[in-house]
Amino acid sequence: MLYSTALRRMELARLQIFDVDLVCGLVRVRGGKGGRDRIVPLGSRATKWVDAYLREVRPLLLPAHREGTLFVTDYGEPFGKNRLGDMVRRYVGRARFGAPGACHLFRHACATHMLENGADIRFIQSMLGHADLSTTQIYTRVSIAKLKEVHRATHPGF
Repeated sequence: MLYSTALRRMELARLQIFDVDLVCGLVRVRGGKGGRDRIVPLGSRATKWVDAYLREVRPLLLPAHREGTLFVTDYGEPFGKNRLGDMVRRYVGRARFGAPGACHLFRHACATHMLENGADIRFIQSMLGHADLSTTQIYTRVSIAKLKEVHRATHPGF
């Protein structure tokens, strides 16, 4: 879900079940950074995983609760900032991505991959919840490096 939506760590931790519309593939972020709300698309693969979590895993952690925080710990409690980050960091390490990091790694990868695949920067700005376009433009530096690499590899006059 982090990669699909590019949510910030605490935005994900604060999600309530009613914030996710699996039928429409949308997530409502309430009170994101700067207190701003936004709607973010949820990809089909992530939608299937969240649906499976809600049907098969969460009921084992919170059998009597059909509402409340979407993602909970093994103890049925909402994730705290550090606990979620530490867990994701461990999984990233085990997966051997070749890049250090935790939750923000997925936010950065989502924005960068969307840019590399032709998404308009203003749509990415909206998805990331940036008030200022200059904040989003940080992600274009990586895309420019990729553009130069593709240019070098494919341009006949290089």
